[in-house]
Parts: sequence; C-alpha cells; structure tokens
Amino acid sequence: MQRFIAKRLLSGRNSNSLPSPACCFSQLAQKEDNDVLIPKMPPFDYSPPPYTGPSANEIMAKRKEFLSPSLFHFYKNPLNVVDGRMQYLFDENGRRYLDAFGGIATVCCGHCHPDIVESIVNQIKRLQHSTVLYLNHAIADFAEALASKMPGNLKVVFFTNSGTEANELAMMIARLYTGSNDIISLRNAYHGNAAGTMGATAQSIWKFNVIQSGVHHALNPDPYRGVFGSDGEKYAKDVQDIIDFGTTGHVAGFISEAIQGVGGIVELAPGYLPAAYTSIKKAGGLCIADEVQAGFARTGSHFWGFGAQGVVPDIVTMAKGIGNGIPLGAVVTTPEIAEVLTRRSYFNTFGGNPVCTAAGLAVLKVIEKENLQENASVVGSHLKDRLIELKDKYEIIGDVRGRGLMLGVELVTDREQKTPAKAETLHVMDQMKEIGVLVGKGGFYGNVFRITPPLCFTKEDADFLVDAMDYTMSKM
Repeated sequence: MQRFIAKRLLSGRNSNSLPSPACCFSQLAQKEDNDVLIPKMPPFDYSPPPYTGPSANEIMAKRKEFLSPSLFHFYKNPLNVVDGRMQYLFDENGRRYLDAFGGIATVCCGHCHPDIVESIVNQIKRLQHSTVLYLNHAIADFAEALASKMPGNLKVVFFTNSGTEANELAMMIARLYTGSNDIISLRNAYHGNAAGTMGATAQSIWKFNVIQSGVHHALNPDPYRGVFGSDGEKYAKDVQDIIDFGTTGHVAGFISEAIQGVGGIVELAPGYLPAAYTSIKKAGGLCIADEVQAGFARTGSHFWGFGAQGVVPDIVTMAKGIGNGIPLGAVVTTPEIAEVLTRRSYFNTFGGNPVCTAAGLAVLKVIEKENLQENASVVGSHLKDRLIELKDKYEIIGDVRGRGLMLGVELVTDREQKTPAKAETLHVMDQMKEIGVLVGKGGFYGNVFRITPPLCFTKEDADFLVDAMDYTMSKM
C-alpha cells in the first residue's frame, strides 16, 4: 500500500483541522495538513443502506434514562455504529471505520460474515431454541468439531453463554475434582465479573466490595513492567511460594491467560507456564487456560494462546471469538475431569442453543476455509514490525507487544520511569477515530492500545492503522 506520509509539496497551504466525521474518505488523501497527508483508508466494495433510526444524541439520552449508569463509552463524541461488514464498521452517516478492536477481540471472522450469517439464518428458520433435554445435531456437531481442535485428551465440552460463565464453571470443576478450594491466579488478570471470577480477577477497578475468597494472586510475569523482565521461571517461583506459605500445600487449580487482554495485552514471559504448571500439578491442582480472548487463531502462531508456551492445560475456557459475536462460551476438559458434574445436576438453559452452536461451527469452518490463522500470523507480524518502527520514532511509545492480531501499544510520558500516558492515550484514540481507525484501550492505567481486529485484516489495513497513529502522534 502506498503510504500517505509525504512531505508537503506545495507551500502556502495550511490546514490544522482534522476532517469532520461526515467527510468522505475519497477526499481525505487530497487534504494536506502541515507537512504530511492525512492517511487514506483502503478501498472496500460495500456501501450500507441509508440509516433511518434514532441519532447518537437520542440513543445517548435513552441510555442515560433506561440503562445502567455503570455503562461507559469511548470517545468524546460517542460513535453510533449502525452497520458492519468484515473489518469495517459504519456510523449513522454512512462513514466507514476500520475496526481494529473487533468488539473486544470478539469478531474473529469479520462483521456479518456471509457464511456465518447464512448458518445462523438457516438454523433460526428451523429451530431457535428447545432444550438440551432433547436431541439436536447442532450442539453435537459443534462439540465434535471443537474437540478436534484441542490437544491431548481434551474432548468433553460444556457450553455456556459467556467467558465469565465458562471461567466460573471451570473453577468449580477444579474445586470439585481436587477436593481443594484454593485457586491461584495472576496479578493484573481479568477472568470475569461474577462472584468466583471476580475473585480470580486482580485489578481493583474491576472488583466490587463483596466476598471473594479462596483465590491467591501470584506475581505477574510481565516482561515490560515486571520485576524479573522476561525470565518466566523466576516469576513462577512465586506460585510455589504461594502453595508453600499460603495454602495447605494442596490447591484446586491455577487459572491464567497466555496473553492478558483487559490487562493490556501482556504476553506472559517465556517459560512461565511450564514452570507454574509443574508446581500446580505437584500440589494436586488443575491448570486452567483462559482462552476467551487469545483463542481461535488470533495469535497466529497457534490456534490457542497457550500453545506458544508449549503446555497442555487440564481445562480450557473460551468465548468471544468462538461465535463471532454470538453469545457463546465453552469449557473443554478431559472425560475423567468432566465426570465431577455428575455428582449433582448441572444445567444451563441457553448453553448449547442450536442457533449459537450453528454459528460456532460456521466460525471454525471459516477460519479453516479462509486460512485466517495464517493471515493473523502474516498480517500480525507485519503490523507489529511497523508499530515497532513507530516506537523508534516516538518516545511516547514505551512498548509494543503481543502476537498475531492481538497486539498492544503502551504509551508513557517517561520511558525510564514508564509513567503511564493516560491523557495522551485518550487524545490519540480520539484523533485516530476522526481519521477513521477504531482501537481499544486497556491495562490497569488505561494507557495501552488494544489492537484485536477481525482476522480478515489485511496488510493494507495494518498500514492504514499505523499511518493514522503516526499522523496523530506527529501532531502532538
């Protein structure tokens, strides 16, 4: 892709304002701003039908009156998304945006992917819901296909509606199977917002003042901010210390993401999980891999995030990308461990719903058919390389990290002190949105760009994203 970062050729022209949101992108590359051109979005062969619904202001008024006050939104001027196709979203004025957030790492195959839409529509025309007390092929077909993507003897699937539900169930299974109560999680982790998962979550901003017992939080193996840098085995010694000095010597399990999503795209230090898993297994515990964000080919190098650490968990949880936006989650474990739920009655009304599982099966087929794992690897590597080049150019970028199409860019005001650049992060996000690029943010300090686009992202999209970030930072 031709990059629209060009020296100004004509003197005497000066425009310091960004284009208005209603401006079409065919005009943007022609408008010069000081000494660079505003990046131009790659072409895309789709225009949404005219939108006739309520305006952003009307929707905001309804949210304030009828929805929970806990809901928050990105951007000074909230975005009203009314249409989506593949890696692009459209607002109420028909303006197109490059979606580099993917609904928080959820839209893996692309917005309104035709194959997935067709599977959902065909299923919902025949049967929207019954109950798992009756037979239906959709849940069985998807469970079989999902099991085929798992290593070892991980082949028994429990379906849920979300990642929180999946992690709650996984933690309960570990406690039942081992007869122990103690769970070890990581600092900076996020595993959900229900009673048990809130306990496993380790960021104060996500924890309410309710009883959260039986969870210990180990040192986070964070290569950028952690005390041991990239030495995973040194961090893992803290897991053994917790077992020795904080429990009876026996634990129920250990839960972690391979790449922390909400925590700011923190990829665990190399060698950490093998060492931590060894300590957990010696203490009689089960190892739980939270693949809610890193799973389903997002990391490119592996189908599951834990694969990069060379481990095989006892239980794997998943959600988000599993349904490309359909409410769906799952817990996968071994037949032996799965038996513990037969001690009482376990039931989930909507878990395994035929429409949701039809969508899940379609997702697996699209990932394979369109080689999305390879695309995540190739495009993700290209994007990361370009972001690292940007880091060399701007002192405000303290770190570029992640794998495949799960990347993080951390902004700091001082590289040596690693002082979080909170206000600057919000500014850059807002300005990138005005250019037409949507990114997420996360990390405890809210200073990390979370780049988790649909896996159909192209190199041209990657270049446009980096050029938009480059342009914005050049104006700061």
